[in-house]
Amino acid sequence: MRVLHVHSGNLYGGVEAILVTLARCQDLYPQMESHFALCFEERLSEELLVAGAPVYLLGKARIRQPRSVLRGRRMLRDLVAGGSFDLGICHSGWSQAIFGPVIHGAGLPLVVWFHNPTNGRNWLDRWGSFTEPELALCNSEFTAKAVSKQYPHVRAEVVYCPVANPPASSDENRKVKRAELQTPEDATVIIQVSRMEAWKGHALHLEALSQIKELPDWICWQVGGTQRPQEARYREHIERLSRRLGIAERIRFLDQRSDVQSLLRAADIYCQPNAGPEPFGIAFVEALSAGLPVVTTAIGGATEIVDDSCGILAPSADPAALAASLRRLIQDPALRLRLGNAGPERARKLCDPLTQMQRLNEVLASTK
Repeated sequence: MRVLHVHSGNLYGGVEAILVTLARCQDLYPQMESHFALCFEERLSEELLVAGAPVYLLGKARIRQPRSVLRGRRMLRDLVAGGSFDLGICHSGWSQAIFGPVIHGAGLPLVVWFHNPTNGRNWLDRWGSFTEPELALCNSEFTAKAVSKQYPHVRAEVVYCPVANPPASSDENRKVKRAELQTPEDATVIIQVSRMEAWKGHALHLEALSQIKELPDWICWQVGGTQRPQEARYREHIERLSRRLGIAERIRFLDQRSDVQSLLRAADIYCQPNAGPEPFGIAFVEALSAGLPVVTTAIGGATEIVDDSCGILAPSADPAALAASLRRLIQDPALRLRLGNAGPERARKLCDPLTQMQRLNEVLASTK
């Protein structure tokens, strides 16, 4: 089965990580051949090409530039006409709105992979809904509930994101990373890896840490670069907040990193207390795979990933409760070890790449 994935490709986050995983794991499941049509030559296109995936460029389509949209549609129409694809998958409402009509018009089954809940009130969602898909792929039960309300007559299937197992690590890696980040070897490292967006809960995280600053020997690594101007402004706000709370010297603000797996392996606790619901949460799965206990808020897709076998779900918008959870883990190494040891199996159960690629193939094959 030849599948054409259509996406913008100008940013890099969870959606892009999924596409790269599909490309890197192609050999695990050769029955499903993944091709990728993108509008922008950025990090995503580079990583897909390195993985050996077929990548087609549609030009920089921008909604505010109608001619660029028409050009992108024409290029996709030519690609589909000569590509012998079995179906097309649009990732996100943007791709559905712009390119869904082309796939539909070519007589191919149109699948929309929803990576976020949709309520139909956003103008882009309303535009996309004019081209109803044959199948709605959803990254979680949380997302599927919202999608089913907007598309009550469209079959919705949940396919958890495939997440590759991390490479083996060593004590030497731990020493190297901690030395690089001016972090003592015996410190308890709390790490968060996420986009610099307010709903990811950085502020709540820092407020909770300020309530346990009397505890010695903890350090927090905040990993995540800025990709848009508003993210840069938010990053500045968070840095100012750390200074105002009196914990700036214990926070390491890192930019976008290519060694996230190594950083996770060198940390002790993963904490991402979302202020808004996470549609799924690949970062949580990666942290579990790395053997870290996960602390997050009990909202959204995170509740499908984290349970009391591998982490702690704290009440949302409650810095005191979050601080208590972090205090407990910092002061109880045995608890950290028990929860962390359960993480890799939990991650495999949810997101084993071969299992999820087989599941994806079965769902797509039923749509052809």
